[in-house]
Amino acid sequence: MSGLRERKKAATRAALSWAAIRLTVARGYDAVLVEDIAQAAGVSPRTFNNYFASKAEAISARHLDRSRRVVDALRARPAGEPLWRAIEAAFLTSWVPGPEVEQSPPGAHEEWVAGLRVMLAEPALQGEMLRAGAVAAAELAEAVAQRTGTDAGRDLYPHLVAAAVNAGVGAAMRHYLRAERPEPMERLLSDALAQLAAGLPPPR
Repeated sequence: MSGLRERKKAATRAALSWAAIRLTVARGYDAVLVEDIAQAAGVSPRTFNNYFASKAEAISARHLDRSRRVVDALRARPAGEPLWRAIEAAFLTSWVPGPEVEQSPPGAHEEWVAGLRVMLAEPALQGEMLRAGAVAAAELAEAVAQRTGTDAGRDLYPHLVAAAVNAGVGAAMRHYLRAERPEPMERLLSDALAQLAAGLPPPR
C-alpha cells in the first residue's frame, strides 16, 4: 500500500509541476495563480501547498525530479560500465521530453520555446532553479562517488564530474532554446556528454 501511495504522491507532484510550467509558458509568470495551477491539475489549492511553497518551486520541481531519475538510473547501471557511458545511458533513459513537447501540434514548437525563454528569464524562478540545480548536483556527485570508489565528502573528483555534467546539460538546454530549427533534446544531451567524456577536444 505504501508503494501505491508514494506513486500517487509522485503523480500529483508531477501533475502540479507540469500544470505550473504549461500555464506559465502560455500566460506569463505573473498571470498564473496557485489556484490556476491546482485547478489545471485537478486538485485543491490546499493540496498544492502540501507539495510546494511557491509557483517557482513547482516549476523547478520538474528539473529536480528529472535529475533524481537520472541519479537512480545511474546507480542501476552495470558496475563495470565506464563512467561516462553509464552517465550518458542514464540521461538518455531518464531525461525524456514532457507531454507539452511530445503532444504539441505542428508549428507549435516556436511558441513553446518562446514561452520557455520568457519563463526561465523570470528572476523569481532563477533562484529556485539554482537551488534545485545545487541539490541535483550533490546527489549526482554521491552516485558518481559510489561508482568510482571515491568519497563525496572528501574527494573533489565526483563533484567535478557532477559540475561538468550539469554544465553540459545546461548548455544543451540553452542550445535547444535558441536553435532556429528544433533539435531533439536527446541528441543534444548525447552530444554534450560525449564531448565532455572526450575532454572537450577542439571542434574540427
